[in-house]
Formats: sequence, C-alpha cells, structure tokens
Amino acid sequence: MGGDKIRVNDLLLTVPLVGGAVWPKTKGQAALQPFLVSLVVPFDVSAAAATDDLRHTINYSLLCSLLRQAFNDQTQPLGSLEDLVSGIFDALFGREDLALNEVHLKLVQPRAPLNCKSVRIEANAKRVSNSTWIVEEMRHCCEDIQCLTIVGVNDCEREERQVVRINVSIEWKQCGIQRVDFRGLTRRLHEKVGQSSFQMLEALASYVSEETLRCLVDIPHSPVVTVRAAKPVAIVFAESSEIEISRTHADFPRIFSTPVALAIGSNLGDRFYNIELALRLLEDPQSLDFKDSFVNVVDTSFMYETAPMYVTNQPSFINCACMVETNLAPIELLKLLKKIEQLVGRVPSIRNGPRAIDLDLILYGDQTIDTRTEPRKELDDLEGQLVVPHPRMFEREFVLRPLNDMVPDLVHPILYRRISDLLATLVTPPDSTPMQKVIPFPQCPPPAGRSVPSTLTHWTLRCSPGDKPGTRVMATLNTTPDSFSDGSTHNTLPAALEYAQSAVSAGAAILDVGGYSTRPGAAFVSPEEEMSRVVPSISAIRASHPQLPMSIDTFRPSVARVALAAGANCINDVYAFTGPNSFPVKAAGGAESDRYLVEMKALAREFAVPIILMHSRGDAGTNKDYSVYDYSGQQNAVVEGVRVELGAKVNSIVKGKGGVRRWLVIVDPGVGFSKTLEGNLQVLRSAASVTADVPVGQGPLRARNPLAGFPQLIGASRKSFLGAILEHTDSGRKTAPKERSWATAAAVACAVQQGALLVRVHDTQEMADVVNVANALW
Repeated sequence: MGGDKIRVNDLLLTVPLVGGAVWPKTKGQAALQPFLVSLVVPFDVSAAAATDDLRHTINYSLLCSLLRQAFNDQTQPLGSLEDLVSGIFDALFGREDLALNEVHLKLVQPRAPLNCKSVRIEANAKRVSNSTWIVEEMRHCCEDIQCLTIVGVNDCEREERQVVRINVSIEWKQCGIQRVDFRGLTRRLHEKVGQSSFQMLEALASYVSEETLRCLVDIPHSPVVTVRAAKPVAIVFAESSEIEISRTHADFPRIFSTPVALAIGSNLGDRFYNIELALRLLEDPQSLDFKDSFVNVVDTSFMYETAPMYVTNQPSFINCACMVETNLAPIELLKLLKKIEQLVGRVPSIRNGPRAIDLDLILYGDQTIDTRTEPRKELDDLEGQLVVPHPRMFEREFVLRPLNDMVPDLVHPILYRRISDLLATLVTPPDSTPMQKVIPFPQCPPPAGRSVPSTLTHWTLRCSPGDKPGTRVMATLNTTPDSFSDGSTHNTLPAALEYAQSAVSAGAAILDVGGYSTRPGAAFVSPEEEMSRVVPSISAIRASHPQLPMSIDTFRPSVARVALAAGANCINDVYAFTGPNSFPVKAAGGAESDRYLVEMKALAREFAVPIILMHSRGDAGTNKDYSVYDYSGQQNAVVEGVRVELGAKVNSIVKGKGGVRRWLVIVDPGVGFSKTLEGNLQVLRSAASVTADVPVGQGPLRARNPLAGFPQLIGASRKSFLGAILEHTDSGRKTAPKERSWATAAAVACAVQQGALLVRVHDTQEMADVVNVANALW
C-alpha cells in the first residue's frame, strides 16, 4: 500500500457484543464493549495540497461521524468481532460519495478476554463494484498473553514458574472474512503453556504455533501463524529475551491426521515373525470383518530387545512401536487389536506375563479416554477397557524410546511434555539391562503356505562403543568378470563356494553377492545376465550354509526378487531404491526413479528383509560438488550432503503407507561414490555424525537428521581414494586394488571407532582380525 494515505487513528466505538466482556457472559447475552478503530485509506492528496480545497480529498471527519452514528446507536448485538469488521466495511463502501476504493482497517478490543492484554483484527478490503467489496488480507492478533510456566535450561529455572509473554498473529491471504474464537484460543494457550515444561524458548514458541494451528484445522484456508514468546526475567540488563517464528499447517503434518501410536511387544515363540504378522493383519482390517475401515502404518520405530519389566522371570521382549492413520474410532481400534492378538497366538496369562504378541493403543491424537466405570482402579487392571494416553507410558522406556524414534516432538496430551523430554528425564535403575536395537533376518524364501517368513537369525546392535558384539564383517563376493578389485576371481561356482567357506571360517557375519560392477566405466549388464551370475551362487551357498545371512547387491527389482527366492535375505542397493538416474533430482520427480522406489519397497515389504541404502549420485566417479552444503562448514559439507540427500530417500522409503519397517534399514554413506579424496576422508572420519541426532538443513527446512539412529555400513575396501592417498605420499607408490589391504585396514579401524555396524571387505580373514582388535580397543 504505497503512495499517499489518509488515516483515522483509534476512533472509539461502543458496541454491544455477544459474550464480549472480559468474563464470559451467559450464552446469548450481550455486553457493551469499547473498540478502537483505525483506518488507512490510499488517496492521492496532491490536488488538495495544491488547492487547499476540501472537495479534493476525503473528509475524515465524515468517516468518523459515519461510523459513530452507525455503531454507537447499535441496538442489535453483534455476534463477533468479525461481524463488526463486516459492518464497518458495509458502511464505508456503501457511501459512493466517499469514493473509497481500498481501506485498511485495524479493530482493537482493549478489554480483551481474560489473560490477554488486547485482541485485534486487521483487514484490507477493496471495492469490487458499487457497494460490493472483498477482503484480500486479514490478520487476527492476540497481544501479551501472560502465562506462568517452567521454561529454561538452568536448574534454578526449573524449580519455579516464571512469566512468559506470548503474542500470536494469524495471517490470511485471499481469504474473505475468516473467524477466530479469541476467547477459546487465549484460554487454550494460557492453559497449555501453563502446564508445559520446555527447556528452550524456541520449543515453547513452536508448541504455541502448533496449538494455535490446531484450533484452525477445520478452516479451509491455511493461515500463517506468527508467535513471539518472550521471557521478561531472562536477562538482568535487558527488558526480555524473545523468539519469533512463523509456521503453517505444512510444518505440522500430523495436525491434519490424527496421530495414533501403537506399542508392540513379543517374548514367546518366533518374536519377529509374530510382530510382522500382527502388522500385516493390522494393515488389512477388512479381512478381519472390519468393513469399510482402513489402518495404514505410516511410520515405524527401531526394534529393541528389552529385559522384562514388573515380572522379570520370563524371556526378553522384542519391543517396537508404529504410527498409524485410521478411520476406526478408539474403541473399534481396540477391538481390532484384541482380535489380532488372538489370531497371532496370545493366550491368557498372568498380568505383565509372557505373551506371543502385545498390541497397546498408546495415543489417539490429543484425546483422553477412560472407559472404566471406576477410574481409580489399579492402573494395570485394564482388561476390556481403554485408557488413553496409556497410563504407564511415562515410566516405560520400552514405550518412550520407540516413540522417540518417530515423534520426539509429539506432546503428551495430559503431561504437556514432549516424548523426547519424557524419555530424557526417565530414571532407570543403575543395574538395569539397557535396551538394545536388533535387526531380524528372515528365512528366504518363506516356507510354502506362509506369506510371512520365519526368522533365520537376528543381530543385536551395541548400545555404546565398547559393547559387544561391536562391528561385524560383510564379506564381498563379486561374481562379475570386471569388478574393480577382484574381477573374474570368484565368478565360477566352485570359486564362489570356496570364498563363502573361507568367509564363514573367518567369522564374517554376512556375505554380499553381486553380479553388476558399479565401478566408473563398467560395461552394461542386462538383468538376465546379472541373474545368471548371482542366482546359482546364492542357491549353492544357501544349501551349504543354511544359517548364513546373504545380501544381494543390486539395484534392480527383478534381480532382487529372484535372488531372494534363491535364498538371499537382505538387499544391498547402491542407489537406495531410486535407480541409477536419480541424480540430479528432477523438479517434477523422475518416473523411472519412482518406479524403482515403488517396486523395491514392495519387494522389501513382501519378504520382510533388511535393506542397505547407500548414498550415491549416479555414476561413482561424478557429481562431487557439495558446495550447496557449505552453510554447515566446509569441513562438514559432504557429511551434511549425505544426511540431507540419503535422508530424503530413507524418509520416502520408511514413512507413509507401504513403508519399509525402520528396524530393517541400514544406511551406507557411500565412501568412494561421488566424493573427492577429502570428501571420502570427511565421511570416514566423521561417520558417527552421519547418523547423529542433530539438526540438518537450513532456514525453514532445518529439521531433525532423518538418518538419526540408523545403523551404518562402511565400504572402503580397496577403493581408489586409498590408492590416491598412497600415491601422494613421499614414495609416490601407485597401487592396484589388491595391493591396498593395509590401507583398507586403517580405514576399517576408523569405521569401527566410528561405531559402524558393518564393514564391507574383500580380504575377509585379515580384516576380521582388524575388526576384532579394533572392537576390543573401542
């Protein structure tokens, strides 16, 4: 709104408003309220300035008289502030002699709802024709909501509540007249903030913006909510410290869908099979006579082995959690869960005793539900009843930790604390057995007549450096004639069997079988040729080593399928399910990449196999520029690139309907792929930070690292960057891949120190020795 303007500032009107007093009136009763009206009218005043003649301008005295006569004599109560806004625009644009084409209105209610200094509405309206007008922009504001809450990182700040001052602005564009229940909004924010307990003012401001948007979720227009949160007593020599943020519904996607959280556990029989079977039944409720219903698992946690709680004389549990979207009401969902428990094989037992499957409804949005007729009964006495949120979730690490994997910022609807805060403040006995992540490997192909495979074995991951079993060895079997490191060495069946036997004898945890070289300039291999290379070896090795986990190193769904049918039980994909042509990322998405993603996800889900997803940018020798990530510091740019780029792929694979279970994903930062020498060293020496729980991205895209917590594979064996390092030493020695064993040993030791789950190697016995010693050291 540029150019000349005529203003009227703070014109006092007194208008009867239904329920408009500081204290709520009886429903339908009106209260006379003061309002301050300010107008801004764009108008070229140059003619009036030149002639000093009132006829060439807008008579602002007439504007004031018009509004005072229209509203100070108002006898019919108005229902809301928005009704007053509409009435003011009707009065102004209804007078054609005023020649108003555009008006900016600010309407302030100084005697605002309780706990709020004032509320106001700002609106820009334009004349359409004659007395018709439209509102193009609108803003609702709550000024200085005073709250007493716990907020701060220092111990002293957490002992006593302090005043926090909240200002909220809700901005609409191309919207017409929008309505906000100021009284309901300010009451909600005052109560929610008062019951919260955040450490950071930033987290509190984000929470306020989310709660504000929750109040507006049913409105068709998507507003921008700006929140200012200030601590007046934070700094001795400053009036206050303050955070300002702006958010929309897009920043909180769970607002649009009710977040339903389920906790899952099993400690009898084939625990991993039981959980996968339960989830597949959950995703197909109509087959269980729940007509016209759907349940979509849209996220899963990692999987944990957990010592039993309460009743300790029983086997260890496998625990996990999932988030679902469903149209089932809470009670109906509970009925479905109980039916699934029966089908999987749960039988009556002692309270907190062993069970084949346990499905608990933990959270259903922000609803609180208690179907007990005597709510003060023992909390565990819930047979046939539903209490949500689950009354004991805050004391159970085996519930909080899996939830934290998926929704750390989700706020408990009764405790008003984030899941991450509840987990961080959970006190566990010093002699308790820590929870440990596990990865199950299925028996492939599944036995005849069973759609869900049985479990071949599972790996327990170390909780912290020094824990056993530490880093494991993946032996590399290349059945190709042109591999960069050992081409034509193991491409016959006897040689492949001999290599597999030597790998098992050396203690390799898994064998990786590949039939298509990914070295720069490698010859194209047809899917049929790739299958003919890998399937005979996999079948023969499975027959001779029935308990050995095997991964198929391929990016092709057709090859992966026949390999899994032959006995492989893991997929190792250097392109992370998006095919070789997924970089650079196309603005509109790539149809070929989408096809790879859909087919590989479906395949991994069908066979319930672990998957290894590597960071790459197409051809291994190209696309080495990571300058777009220099905002994180040049010494961290490549690591940041891996987190952002591979993280986006992992999110698309794990999250949403049809996603792969999080507990089946291993990530590979792609050492040797699309990275300079220094970039490879950067990733290798900082591998632990690739999966650290830290923020990534910048600006509005800054968010939690999508790779946080995932186990890693590091594959540096014999790669060219090691040869480049050796060549640039004083000796200047050029090396063939097979001559880089000692260099590989150094890289492997670094990977162990960085906490890698797996190292992919060629010289299995020698590198197994390196890993064993390095595991003992770190």
